Amino acid sequence: MTNTHSPPLIRTVNENDIPTITAIFAIEVLHGTASWSYEPPTEAEMLAKMEGLLEQGYPFLVAEVDNQVAGYAYASAFRPREGYRFLVEDSIYVAADFRGRGIAKLLMQTLIEQCTALGYRQMIAVIGDSANEPSIALHRQLGFEQVGLLPNVGYKFDRWLDSVLMQRALG
Repeated sequence: MTNTHSPPLIRTVNENDIPTITAIFAIEVLHGTASWSYEPPTEAEMLAKMEGLLEQGYPFLVAEVDNQVAGYAYASAFRPREGYRFLVEDSIYVAADFRGRGIAKLLMQTLIEQCTALGYRQMIAVIGDSANEPSIALHRQLGFEQVGLLPNVGYKFDRWLDSVLMQRALG
C-alpha cells in the first residue's frame, strides 16, 4: 500500500491553527488520560496559552499534512522558579487519524532541536498514566530515561493514575 500523503511539514503555530489544536486536545481531555483535565479548554484559552508561550520564547510547533494540522508540540517552563530556567517540559498531541505515521517523532525531534538551540539543558516529560505506552516508547526512542514514577497521584475516569517522569539532556 503506498502512502498518498505528503510528508509532514513542521512549523511554528499560528492563530489559524487554534480551532484544530483545541479539538485535538479536547478529544484527549474527554477520552484519554494524557491530560488530567476534566473539561476541555475553549479556543480563547488555547489562544492565550499559545500567545503566552510564544511571548516567553518557547517553541510551539504544529505538524501539517496535506494542509491539515495533524498534531502539535510545545515546550514550557517545568516550574516557575528561576533555578529551573534551563529546564523545559514537553507536551505533544497527535490527532487520532494521524497516529502511527511518525508525526510525533518529527514534532519531538524538532522541539528538541529548537530547545537545544535556545540554550536549554534538560527536557522533562510528565506523562499522565503509566499505561500510556505510546508516549513512553516515543520518549524512550528519543533518548529520554524514566527518572521517576508518582503512583496513584491523579484521578480520572473513576481510577487512580500514575505520573511517569522522563528526562533527556539537551546539547
